[in-house]
Amino acid sequence: MNFELAVMGMAALVIIGILLHHPSKTLGVPSLLIFMAVGLAFGNGEWNFVYDDFVTTSVIGGIALNIIVFVGGLNSPTANIKRAWKEGGALSSFGVVLTTLIFAGILYWLLDFDFITCLLFAAVVASTDAAAVFSIIEAKKLKLKENTDTVLEFESATNDPVALVMVVILTEILLNQGIMPPASEVALSLLSQIVLGCIAGFLIGKIAVKALNYINLGEYGLVPVFILACFALVTLGTDMVGGNVLIAAYICGVIFGNELKRGKEINKHFFNALSWLAQALMFIILGLQIFPQQLLQVFLISILPALLLILVARPLAVQLVYLAFPKASSKKRLFISAIGLKGATPIVFALIPAAAGVSEASTILHMVFFIVLFSILLQGSLLAPLANRLGLNQRDEP
Repeated sequence: MNFELAVMGMAALVIIGILLHHPSKTLGVPSLLIFMAVGLAFGNGEWNFVYDDFVTTSVIGGIALNIIVFVGGLNSPTANIKRAWKEGGALSSFGVVLTTLIFAGILYWLLDFDFITCLLFAAVVASTDAAAVFSIIEAKKLKLKENTDTVLEFESATNDPVALVMVVILTEILLNQGIMPPASEVALSLLSQIVLGCIAGFLIGKIAVKALNYINLGEYGLVPVFILACFALVTLGTDMVGGNVLIAAYICGVIFGNELKRGKEINKHFFNALSWLAQALMFIILGLQIFPQQLLQVFLISILPALLLILVARPLAVQLVYLAFPKASSKKRLFISAIGLKGATPIVFALIPAAAGVSEASTILHMVFFIVLFSILLQGSLLAPLANRLGLNQRDEP
């Protein structure tokens, strides 16, 4: 298939997904699942078209994820970050590591995988998904007490880097026949990626927003174009110096979202639209990459791991993290324990070992699909009822 036909085909699939967006809201089905369903329906050979390219899917998914995190930063007020960074930061770092370790132990007991493969599987699904959390909280119009929604949003926007580093390191270990690097080397790699990502995102964001405010552009339409160019600069530049791109994108987004003086509204609308486009393309191409015939083979063995992740691994990790925050109410802890929404991020992460040729990676990818599906349907549908049940939803009060 040539480039023109590929673009036309993808445009047609996006149009179909958008036209189904309103009916999906009426039925209570998350729109992100609709986009993935469109990909599943058209890419498995039923229409004489088969898409199967792990590398391309991984690249597109990574770019889309960077955009989603950047837009999440744009929409994050500094005041909210100041209230949530301690709890959210602990969840996005120690919470991810603890979830990985606990779930890896569960997988080792359940599945016929070696422990390193179980660790890789667990790392893939350990983080919550920014796109899923932002979209569902916005769709449900939730405003939660005790900054619970702010903590969840901050966690989901910042927990991907730790999971990504673990996935990359564990993938390299499996490709090297299980040779473990020294713990000091792993810690140094993680620290350097985080520090370089923070520095790159902060410096480029600060310099760019000061220049934009100083120049005082008369044409507002140029503002989002300028910021989009800065986004490309910060992501590609951070990757070149070995920093974590997701952290850099988020920090840069926060700076633009809070310090831009003119053109805020047009910038917000432009990037919200870009975020939706990124989500649509990402979920459609993930749907194209996944084959229903292979899904059926792992459906039954995916149910128990999905339930144990939702009911055991995530809650236990959250409760352990919150030992450091004794003032947090039990209702808040319970809600955050129960709501660890998964989305496209775990599937994108699962593509990394699949594209690298890791054994069992294809099975993991298709099992991750069901874990994401269960999470969106179960945890996503429980978000509002559980908040109301626990008395955390401020919007229910007069």
